Order: sequence, then structure tokens, then C-alpha cells
Amino acid sequence: MKAVYIILGILIILFIGSQIFAWNSQRNTETYDYKVVKQYDNFEIRTYEPTLFTSVQLSTSAYKESSSKGFSILAGYIFGGNNKNEKIAMTSPVSMSLDSTMTMMFMVPKKFQKETLPKPNESKIKFIEEPAKTVAAIRFGGWANDETIAKYKKELLAALESKGIKYTDRFYFLGYNAPYELFNRKNEIIIELEKQ
Repeated sequence: MKAVYIILGILIILFIGSQIFAWNSQRNTETYDYKVVKQYDNFEIRTYEPTLFTSVQLSTSAYKESSSKGFSILAGYIFGGNNKNEKIAMTSPVSMSLDSTMTMMFMVPKKFQKETLPKPNESKIKFIEEPAKTVAAIRFGGWANDETIAKYKKELLAALESKGIKYTDRFYFLGYNAPYELFNRKNEIIIELEKQ
């Protein structure tokens, strides 16, 4: 019985350690900065500056399959899968376009320009410049899946319709947490707004 308590104690310590590590990592991670233009009850309008991303286009629109595959490909690149074997810092959030096929994107740390980035070993990885944009954003917690993404897309569209705000068909999912983080999980759906 004593051995069971010792093992349980070790597991609890490891779990707490992993959550503290995740929380500290999140605080020190470079993020996709934005400015809030207007706050509503359940969504906000924000602007983003032009930003460089590493990206990979995936052949499926199913969230679980595409997020796992896309993350694996892009993580391989930033963990040294490039012509310089160079590690590149992880950024937040991970972004996914929500189209008939998904494109997963990692923001490139600001110290890099497109010309100075190491060349990926994986030919599917492309560098794309996302232009400046104005978006509407809605936030939700927990773990994302196809059902929650569809639910919050619908909720965001209904909110925009009720306010008479014109939008495009360019949706993105933004995920801010590592898979092993259990607390304070943050996800967002954003949609680009029509230019005024």
C-alpha cells in the first residue's frame, strides 16, 4: 500500500510540474499581437498588423486530423527540420484557416525576415505574409473539436448579423495552449471583416 501512495505522490508532483511548466512557457511565448477596437458582450473587433507565418496546407477539413498532422509538420521544422538544423522559438497562437481544406500556421518570431529563415526540409511548408486585417473574435475554453468550432462560428455570425457588421468568408481558429495544459485553456474563432 505504501508503494501505491509513493507512486501516486510522484504522479501528482509530475502533473503539477507539467502545469507550472506550461503556464511559464505561455508567459514567455511571443504572440500574434492585436489591438482591440471595440468590445461587445460576447465578441470583440480587433486589428492585426501584417505578419509572417510558416504554413502547411492540409487535404482535410476535419479539425482533429488536420490539427494533429499540421502541428507535427510545422513543429518538425521549428525543432530543427531545416537546412541549418536551427531551432526556432514556438509562438502563440497556432492558427488554422477554416476552409474546405485547412491551412495551419505558426507565426514567425519577429527577429526573422522571410529571407533569413532557414529553408524547411519538408517541401509542403510555405512562408506566407498575412496582411493587416480587421477581424471579429469570439473566445471559448476547453478543448476544441469540430462541433465546438461550428458552434462558435455560428454564434459569432449571429452576433455580427445582429449588429449589422459586414464580414467576409475568411474564418480562422486560434489555439493558445499545449495539448497537455488542463487549466485556463483559451481558443478563439476569428473572421475577417469587410474593409470600410
